Amino acid sequence: MSKRKTMTGKELGEKLLLSVRQMKAGEFARRTEISSPLAVTARERTGLSQSEFAKLLGVSVRTLQDWEQNRREPSGAAQTLLKVAAIRPDAILETAHY
Repeated sequence: MSKRKTMTGKELGEKLLLSVRQMKAGEFARRTEISSPLAVTARERTGLSQSEFAKLLGVSVRTLQDWEQNRREPSGAAQTLLKVAAIRPDAILETAHY
């Protein structure tokens, strides 16, 4: 078994201060980027709630939630509709008044 050296309070404080300085300078040890599922992006760009957006698309709220949480993939036609909604939310919103 390996022995770990215990840091003193002063060493810990110095390490934390160095970390804060690095963060303020924009220096990161690693960067994690999280991308939203297409369904989330499309719905957010329309400004609609899940229930409103699901109704507009003609799917259940549960189906939309499954898409948004990556539990299920939308069909090809649904993916195309989501892409249109993400790129041109105004076009999708116009269909609600058609």
